Amino acid sequence: MAFAIRSSAFAQGGPIPTEFTCEGQKLSPEISWSDVPEKARALALIVDDPDAPDPDAPRRVFTHWVLYNIPPDAAGLREGATPGLLPEGTRLGLNDFGEEGWGAPCPPRGRHRYFFKLYALDEPLPDLGLPTKAELERAMQGHVLAEAELVGTYAKAH
Repeated sequence: MAFAIRSSAFAQGGPIPTEFTCEGQKLSPEISWSDVPEKARALALIVDDPDAPDPDAPRRVFTHWVLYNIPPDAAGLREGATPGLLPEGTRLGLNDFGEEGWGAPCPPRGRHRYFFKLYALDEPLPDLGLPTKAELERAMQGHVLAEAELVGTYAKAH
């Protein structure tokens, strides 16, 4: 089977429930994965939105979550995975809100797509401090064994 990522909160391409957004409790959704490559020594997760600020006229990719050095034997991330509730050894990066941890979707207009990208790495990364998505991507170069992707969507009710 192929390396895969999924969520019990939403289906591939489906809507992300309100409780995981700025209109709800701002919780991170439960995420799980399967068939991690045998040679993987760490995982990294980047969640971003390529539709910011408006899906009809996107101008930037907005980053919502940056995690790295997730243990490859971890089965996933629980709902509401605050920094203290991540698998041991997991390191945080900065989202585009300028914060560590999950940045809840809060699109200013239209239905946006949120890409949950999981990477299997051949070795743990060094301590990068609080890397941005770009810094993490640079550090991962040459170390990615496999990638898996889950997409959810969200549009504000008001």
